[in-house]
Amino acid sequence: MTIKVGDKIPSATLTTMTADGPAPVSTDEYFAGRKVALFSVPGAFTPTCSAKHLPGFIERADEILGKGVDEIACMAVNDVFVMNAWGKSAAAEGKVTMLADGNAAFAQSLGLEMDASGFGMGKRSKRFSMVVDDGKVVALNVEEPGAFQVSSADHMIGQL
Repeated sequence: MTIKVGDKIPSATLTTMTADGPAPVSTDEYFAGRKVALFSVPGAFTPTCSAKHLPGFIERADEILGKGVDEIACMAVNDVFVMNAWGKSAAAEGKVTMLADGNAAFAQSLGLEMDASGFGMGKRSKRFSMVVDDGKVVALNVEEPGAFQVSSADHMIGQL
């Protein structure tokens, strides 16, 4: 079943890079007691993700945070090392937290996984964005395959 507005974020473990190396991130703890703007891309370093999606959230981070969001996070079905390298190359540090869903377990628990085997990419996350307030989804924007409109930073700003 696909997650919808009003649902609680499912329990899962993502990974982020810290100064001490990879660290687990419990979704129960991460989303508790705060507002998070989460967006997900099919893959780090892929064309639309690198040219538009991540840069939009980096460029508009101050505006998003100024609307009451505590943290902006980017998730992809990539390993934590790739997510860290992508964040560094895009100058995301201090603006967007990079979260790895290496085995697509979180994407599957959300019902937002897709099969990109035809492109040699295996299981991935659909392109989406959501606003999560204290663990509850208050806005959800899932793109049609190949599209990039409703999951953008610009669209999310209009929802905040």
